[in-house]
Amino acid sequence: MREEIKGLAGFLVAGVGAVAALLAWAPLARVSVEGGFEGLHRDLSVLYIDLPLVAAGGALVPLTFWLLTLRRFHRPWLAALAAVAAAVLGIWALTSWWAPYQAPEFAH
Repeated sequence: MREEIKGLAGFLVAGVGAVAALLAWAPLARVSVEGGFEGLHRDLSVLYIDLPLVAAGGALVPLTFWLLTLRRFHRPWLAALAAVAAAVLGIWALTSWWAPYQAPEFAH
């Protein structure tokens, strides 16, 4: 595989990882953006703090595994497999660990 193709594949891995992470994260963040019952619990910090971090993590984790595997083994198919596995595990960890704060709907 030529070096230009390897570089383009790395950027593709990063882009797909970022998009996949954002698509997995968005339904969890919806509660904070909409605010729940009558918008009382709106927290827009998920848009300017969490959104960039999720996108960066979704791009950098698979890209790092792609580059490290490609450098060590010189096999693009193995690097792609490692990048996909890292992206899947990273997204699973994100969705199982990260949960937005949800205050009780009715506090008496």
